[in-house]
Amino acid sequence: DPSGKAFTNPTGNPGMASGGVGDVLTGMIAGFIAQRIDPWEASLLAVYLHGLAGDLAAREKGEYGMIATDLVEKIPHAIQRIY
Repeated sequence: DPSGKAFTNPTGNPGMASGGVGDVLTGMIAGFIAQRIDPWEASLLAVYLHGLAGDLAAREKGEYGMIATDLVEKIPHAIQRIY
């Protein structure tokens, strides 16, 4: 963060290293910023939810062969888990 504090994200998995997954993260960050969430907090929230959605997708479909749409389908479930 701007003050020099470091953060570690406990979510995510190797199956997320596929085409389009980073675009999903970018869209999530932009969506939160569009809702007037502070950009730094939007980034933290999006990174955590993105990884959690990836973990949920991996549990259902496995890490190998996971594609971006598998992760997108799990975003609502990830949000429900933290709210």
